[in-house]
Formats: sequence, structure tokens, C-alpha cells
Amino acid sequence: MSKAIDGFVHDNENRLLEELKTFLRIPSISTLPEHKPDVDRAAQFVADGLTAAGMENVEIIQTALHPLVYADWMHAPGKPTVLLYGHYDVQPPDPLELWETPPFEPAIRNGNLYARGSADDKGQMYMHVKAIEALRAVNGTLPVNVKFLVEGEEEIGGVSIAKYVAGNPEKLKADVALVSDTALYADGIPTLCIGLRGLIYAEVEATGPMRDLHSGLYGGSAPNAVFGLIELLAKAKNADGVIQIPGIYDDVEAPAAAELESWKSLPFSEKEFLEKEVGSSALTGEKEYSVLERVWARPTMEVHGIAGGFTGAGAKTVIPAKATAKVSFRMVPNQDPDKVVAAFREFVKKNAPPGIQCEVRVLSSGPAVMVDPSFPAIQVAAKAFSEIFHSPTVFTRSGGSIPIVGDFARHLGIPTILMGFGLPDDGLHSPNEKYRVSNYYTGIMTIAHFLELYGASS
Repeated sequence: MSKAIDGFVHDNENRLLEELKTFLRIPSISTLPEHKPDVDRAAQFVADGLTAAGMENVEIIQTALHPLVYADWMHAPGKPTVLLYGHYDVQPPDPLELWETPPFEPAIRNGNLYARGSADDKGQMYMHVKAIEALRAVNGTLPVNVKFLVEGEEEIGGVSIAKYVAGNPEKLKADVALVSDTALYADGIPTLCIGLRGLIYAEVEATGPMRDLHSGLYGGSAPNAVFGLIELLAKAKNADGVIQIPGIYDDVEAPAAAELESWKSLPFSEKEFLEKEVGSSALTGEKEYSVLERVWARPTMEVHGIAGGFTGAGAKTVIPAKATAKVSFRMVPNQDPDKVVAAFREFVKKNAPPGIQCEVRVLSSGPAVMVDPSFPAIQVAAKAFSEIFHSPTVFTRSGGSIPIVGDFARHLGIPTILMGFGLPDDGLHSPNEKYRVSNYYTGIMTIAHFLELYGASS
């Protein structure tokens, strides 16, 4: 790696950290309408940062919901073009009482930066901006052509960016995309993710009587929407974690034998995973599959919340008329989201309890994605990662979903390098989310090094 880049990062550590803290103080919660001004403010922060880094044609693109930020620098003739993606929106911080320090007041403890969005994805996305700044400051130019596309709706499905990518393939034309929204397999192990599960997110609304009823007068005869919804969901997955929806496993493509064998070589401890990452009394799921298979390569169904009836202080003896559940499915390669949705709708139709009417509303969906690790740019990224970390790069999958990766493959015809610098215990979407400060600096150096190597390889 260029010692000059290394020196630039070290010389500017305090400023780089303070800039990130300023970014993290913006509560850009995309799912809550009252935070729309904050989301807009975060978009402006990104645009200003890109301008300061020397990017050109910086624009804030308004959409039906939250803005996109675009920028480019196209002055490296004959060199490849890298499309850098990230998101500036964050999840709600609830429950607030579980945070040791306020979620939008960044705090450093034990070498970690605690704040909502620190790892997902403000801290990681901002590394891209700072890597460009470092390269231009040291070399006066960039080794490759660069485009940025940063969104504010990743945490709520990314509908606007999906539409924009589909409609602007020429503007976004590139050779490869780079995304930093994943994690190292373990501390000090450079990791490239080559597989992401797909995601279907839906609401199931159950309706029973025409209004809430007195449980003394009608209990025993009137259908209860909350209990009916619970009955329905309990039928959809058994106690062993096996989904009971007919056809759900028909198209599941199992990992190749070589991939499964490579996972066995990873320093994974089921005991540590249970104690340090999950923190429950036991793990669940399909026992015939390893834990890594269950979280990386098997379909899942989860219930994220149920609302309905009376949950306030004291007592109110009602039979609820309505209840709603938030439900998601994670899909693996070869599964068709439309086919899974159709199977779920049919299951709900056939299994709703007597007197309960159910409606399924799909909020977002996207397929699973696999990336060929032999693609030249990914091999360059693996080399850059290894040289910075002084350790061989490993290839893993993630149980999570990044819908834009599929959009880039489908509409732009390019693979995505998933080069993340988080850690497994960063607490994404949870209270006390954190990001290792040293990984923030190392990430800037690694991304800059990758761009240098990629430019030199072409």
C-alpha cells in the first residue's frame, strides 16, 4: 500500500473521526415521517462531503420518498470505472432505555464508536468518501474512474434507488460496484462476502368481528383476531424451524461441496456464537444443518412484531377485531420471490382460522444474490484486503440482504464487491450499535489500496 495514503490517514485521524461523528449526529431514520428533514440533512451532508473530496457533477436527486446522492469523476482514460454505493439512512434506535449513551450522540468506549448508524452504514459508507479524498490529496488524481450512488431508503426496502438504477443504466455504467455494508468474519480476518440472501417483507392483517367485543358477553363464541393470527403463524413454521408452507423448499439451491468444506475451516464456535452474539439459552432452527448453513444458505421465516388488541396499563377485557403481524422471508439462490409470495398467500388463504379473514400485503421483495469470486476485480479486492491485513482473505456469505446488489447485476450487468469492515458483534439494528474506530481508518486505507491496485491491473 502507498505509505503516503497510510500517512495521510494517520495525520488526519482526529478530523476524520470528528467528521464521522457529525454525520452520526443526524437522526436520519428513513421509516419515520417526522424525520424527513433529518434524512434530507444527511443527504446534503453526503453531497457536501463528496464535493469536498473532489468529486464532480454532485447532485441530490429527489425521489418519491428520500433523495439519492450522485457524483462522479471520469478523468482516468483507459481505466475501469468503479461504482461506489452506500446508504445514509438508519434504523430507529428503540428501545432507547437500553442504550448506554444516547444513540445520536456518538461516544467512544474501549476503542469503539457507539451510535446508531456507526457500522450500518454511515461509518462504512463514509470510508469511501474519505478514500477518494486521500487518493486525491496524495496523488492529485484517481487511479480509476469513479461514480457514487448513495441512498436514503436502504433500511425500508430501497424502492427509489431500484427504480433509478433500472432507468439510468448509461449514467451508472461501470465495470464493478463496491459496497461496504458487511462485516469481517472475525476480528483481523479480511472477508469478502460473495452471497446474500433475498428478502420478502410483508404484513399480515387478520380481521375477526366487526368491532372489539366484550369478552364476557362474547367470549367463547366470537373469533379473536390476535389469537387467530397467532394460530396462523404457528402453523407456518414448526418447533424445529422447518417452514410448513408447501413448495417453499422446492427451488432451494444447496451450497457446493467445496464451499461447505471451506466454511468448516473458518474459526467458528457455536458456543461463542450463542453466548456472545445471540445471548439466549439455546439456538433454534433446522438441526440437520450447521449454524452457518442455517444463517447463510437456508430459507427462513421470521415474525418481527404483532400489534392488536389492548396492551396498555390495567385491564380491558376485549376480543380484538383486528391484528397485524410483520413477517419476513429470507431466500437463498434459485428461489423466486414471486413464487414464495404466491405460496404464502395460498397458505394464508387455506389456513386462516374460522371467522378470521386475512390479507397479505407485500412491502418489499428481492432475490438472493451470488457473486463469482473468480471475477478479476474481486481477486484484486482480495489481494488488497490481504496486503493490508497481512492475512489471507476468506470468502463467506451473509444471511442479510442488500437489494441493490441484485439491481446492479440485473440492470447494469456488473458484479459487486462486498468489502465490509464491521465486526459480528457490532449490534446492527440493536441498542448500542458500534463500529471499531481502527477499522474505520483501516477501511479507508484498504479501499484506497484496492482502487490503486485495480487501476494498475488494467
